[in-house]
Amino acid sequence: MKKYENFCSALTNLQEIYNYNEPYDTVILTGLVGLYEVCFEQAWKLMKAILEIHGYEQSAAGSPKIILKTAYEAGMIKNESLWLKALHERNNVTHSYNKEIALEIVRQAKSDFYDMFRVLKSEIDENWL
Repeated sequence: MKKYENFCSALTNLQEIYNYNEPYDTVILTGLVGLYEVCFEQAWKLMKAILEIHGYEQSAAGSPKIILKTAYEAGMIKNESLWLKALHERNNVTHSYNKEIALEIVRQAKSDFYDMFRVLKSEIDENWL
């Protein structure tokens, strides 16, 4: 499944965030934010595709928020509030020209979101493919 492969590649790339530490120069910080954004995008699109395959019609035309709520109800994700926080931070990417916003996105990606994506991959591997 192409969406699964895309997500796995994005997750592998996101692991690179641990190779860098503050203070970040502008190019590195922008790149790290971009790695997070791509991984989040691939994650929710993968969830959407899998939910559709499993008959969850509400996901057919769903926004990321609807997909996350449906994935939670289906048991695909366990921590709805963390995923909604990740969505909020993905929406903040458009403001990542602001260094403090960009730093917060990277900090949360390191502390919470990378592991959140890994849990999703494990769940999908074990129960959805």
